Amino acid sequence: MKQFTLQTRSRTDFIKIDRQVADLVLETGLAEGVVTVFIPHTTAGITINENADPDVTADMELVLDRAVPWEGGYAHFEGNTAAHVKASMVGTSAQVIVSGGKLQLGTWQSLYFCEFDGPRTRQVWVKGISE
Repeated sequence: MKQFTLQTRSRTDFIKIDRQVADLVLETGLAEGVVTVFIPHTTAGITINENADPDVTADMELVLDRAVPWEGGYAHFEGNTAAHVKASMVGTSAQVIVSGGKLQLGTWQSLYFCEFDGPRTRQVWVKGISE
């Protein structure tokens, strides 16, 4: 398993992590297989989505905020219930096929680290399994 650290900049932040994951795949020598990207946090997640138009992540933030507003009369005493719910909705892992030592993402796809309770220092764990 490999890992890297991110510093998020705001309460909600979508950070492309393709390059970091691809570098770790290259470092491990994984040529053919699957890589799992896991987020070990309860108020952050990971998703694969469009990388060409920044309005996509802005719209994702808007929709998630409408579905789970930050203020909602929640019982959780830390005051970050919305972040916990959003992380559960998005999920904490993603898998990507590796072929020829490269991530097999679609033309417009990127891996995004999704921050819902920032700014914070976060970890991303990456594990490859060969064929």
